[in-house]
Amino acid sequence: MEYRNLGASGLKVPVLSFGTGTFGGTGPLFGAWGNTDATEARRLIDICLEAGLNLFDTADVYSDGASEEVLGEAIRGRRDKVLISTKTALPMGDGANEAGTSRARLIRAVDAALARLGTDYIDLLQLHAFDAATPVEEVLSTLDDLTRTGKLRYTGISNFSGWQVMKSLAAADRHGWQRYVAHQVYYSLVGRDYEWELMPLGLDQGLGALVWSPLGWGRLTGKVRRGEKLPEKSRLHDTASFGPPVPNELLYRVVDALEEVAAETGKTVPQIAINWLIGRPSVSSVIIGARNEEQLRQNLGAVGWSLTPEQVARLDAASLVDAPYPYFPYRRQEAFAQLNPPAV
Repeated sequence: MEYRNLGASGLKVPVLSFGTGTFGGTGPLFGAWGNTDATEARRLIDICLEAGLNLFDTADVYSDGASEEVLGEAIRGRRDKVLISTKTALPMGDGANEAGTSRARLIRAVDAALARLGTDYIDLLQLHAFDAATPVEEVLSTLDDLTRTGKLRYTGISNFSGWQVMKSLAAADRHGWQRYVAHQVYYSLVGRDYEWELMPLGLDQGLGALVWSPLGWGRLTGKVRRGEKLPEKSRLHDTASFGPPVPNELLYRVVDALEEVAAETGKTVPQIAINWLIGRPSVSSVIIGARNEEQLRQNLGAVGWSLTPEQVARLDAASLVDAPYPYFPYRRQEAFAQLNPPAV
C-alpha cells in the first residue's frame, strides 16, 4: 500500500481508505448501502490492516451515529493501529443547535463522536458542510481549541465551494489558527467537476483530496452498461436520487472505455476507475466501501499496478465534458492557457 502526505501536513495516509457508511446501516439511504455489524466490521478491518489500509472514514450522521459506534467496537484494543476520520455539521435532530458548526455544536458533536467511537482523540475531523450562519472565525477558533486540547489531530472540510475554502483559510492564516489539511470531495470518471476549481485550489493551498464515491455513486461497478436494464439488485433503484446526477450518454461512454481497458489489463472496471483516481493531482486517498469481504478484496486490487499513459489518455477523453464559465476560456484559448495552465 502506498502512503502519501495528507495535503501539506505531515500525516501519512494510505492511497486507499475505507468508508464505513455500511456500518450499522439504517434508513432509506444507509440501509440500502448495508448494515454491517461489529463482528463483520472487525473482519473487514482485519483485511484492510493486512493490506496496509489503516484510515477509516465515518460521520456522525451515518445512521444517526451507529456507524461510529460499530467502528469504535470493531477497533477496540487496536486504536493505535488505525486512523479515524469522521465528520460533523449535518443535522442530528430537529433542535436549533443540532446542526451546523457553531462553537456550542462543535464541542458537543466532538464529545459525542468520541464517546461513540470509544476513543479520546480523532485523527481527522472534517466539517460535512459549510455553515453560512456561523462566522468562520468562530468555527476555526473552536477547532483550534479542540486541536490544542488533544481531542483532534487534524481538521478538514467536505463539499465546500472554492470561496468557502479560501475564506476559511484566510481567517486561519490571519489569526494563526490550525489550517484545514484535507477536503473530502466527490470525484470520479463520471464526475470531474472537482478539477475546475477545487483541485487547483487544493494544490495551491496544500489541501489533500479524500475522494468519496469513486465509482460514481455505484454506476461504475461494471454492472451498468449501454443498452441493458439496471440490474434488479442494484442499490441505484433506491439511492440514485440521493447522489450526484450523471447524464446517460456520459456514463455509457465512460463504461465503454473502462471495459476496453479492463479487457487489456485483466483488471475489473471498478479497479480501473479507482486506479485512475489514484493518479490524479492533489488526491491523497480514495475512499472505498464494501458490504462484504469479496467486495473489499476486489477494491483493494486497485493498487499495486499502473495504467499506461495511453490508457489514462483514453479514459480522460471519454470522461471529458465542457467546463462551465469562467473556466472554459482557459481551456479553449491558447493565450489564456499559457497564463493559466490546467491542473490536470
